[in-house]
Amino acid sequence: MAEEKCLFCGIATGKVPAKKVYEDAKTIAFLDINPRNPGHTLVVPKKHYETLLDMPDKEAVNLFASVKKLAGQVMTAMKADGISIGQSNGVAAGQLVQHVHFHVIPRFMNEGPIGLEGILQVKKMDDKMLDQVANAIKKGKMPASKQLTPEKIVRESAMEDEDFDLDI
Repeated sequence: MAEEKCLFCGIATGKVPAKKVYEDAKTIAFLDINPRNPGHTLVVPKKHYETLLDMPDKEAVNLFASVKKLAGQVMTAMKADGISIGQSNGVAAGQLVQHVHFHVIPRFMNEGPIGLEGILQVKKMDDKMLDQVANAIKKGKMPASKQLTPEKIVRESAMEDEDFDLDI
């Protein structure tokens, strides 16, 4: 998505109105227009990057420092029992605006499922499968298939050497 068409770039430059709650030289934070709870805040770099993976490390560190600061402010202001911090990269992960951003969502004890349990179904994996997935991640190699399943990861990583050290 080109920067000139990006909603969050428009908010960062002031061309698109938003309920801003924080701003510094590189970051802006504003209330989500479709909040999951009152105080649901988006923390966004002013410079356009589609995903977290596109950001230089220094920029990512600055962004996360702002996320941490806003998490404390939101939790205090909303008298929340906890905070959920969410971030998705790519359409397949549920990223709706193609500009990297973090959701800071105040959470309360009387709510339903909390954390990933409320989003994703648990996939059971035995110890061998977990070892092979860990090995694939350590090597930085993805299976050829775009449709990743634990079974495909195991099958493709098993074709490589089975002798690996899990100490990271």
